Amino acid sequence: MPTWSVVVPAKQLASAKTRLTPLTASLAADLPLGHEQLVLDLLADTVAAALASSVVGRVLVVTDEPRAAAVVTALGADTTADQPRNGLNAALAHGAERARADGDGPVAALNSDLPALRPEELTAALTAAAGHGRSFVADAQGTGTTLLAVRDGALAPRFGPGSAAAHAAGGAVPLDGDWPGLRQDVDTPADLLAASWIGVGARTAGFLSATSWSPG
Repeated sequence: MPTWSVVVPAKQLASAKTRLTPLTASLAADLPLGHEQLVLDLLADTVAAALASSVVGRVLVVTDEPRAAAVVTALGADTTADQPRNGLNAALAHGAERARADGDGPVAALNSDLPALRPEELTAALTAAAGHGRSFVADAQGTGTTLLAVRDGALAPRFGPGSAAAHAAGGAVPLDGDWPGLRQDVDTPADLLAASWIGVGARTAGFLSATSWSPG
């Protein structure tokens, strides 16, 4: 079984997860970092789960955000600057190139907002991905992508609206599996509710417990 390098993007906190801002403004007004703390906690739980996967040898976070870099390096991840500074796909391509320059193993791009991710889900998905040159996992809505895995060759990410169809059109094979935590990214309050019902990681759970959050 190959050992994977997993590339995770982390935006500047001021511009991350803006659709959650009304929720966090009401929930976390008294917390020191408020909205930015939730963004960091989503990232931390994602990276921690990826590092715990038995088929992941390295997690490389592409970021220019010092607080995000500090959080993930404390967990055991590596970081690289977002040298292209030209959006998500350019950042992921840069991270994949950096990972490939440091080793010959396969590379995967993973969303940074998967607080309900379980290490065994990522292990199962990457184990399935090892049987394909290019493959991906669609999000819970079926239109986006949470994981793009490339056994060899360029990553060529096509994240953004309609990315599942775009990755399929580029030759990536959709992976099927019962991986609710891997599929549930968090962009909206409804997404956060869905992730909380699956069961979020320790950092996100700690954030929510310190607020007036109630899953209903």
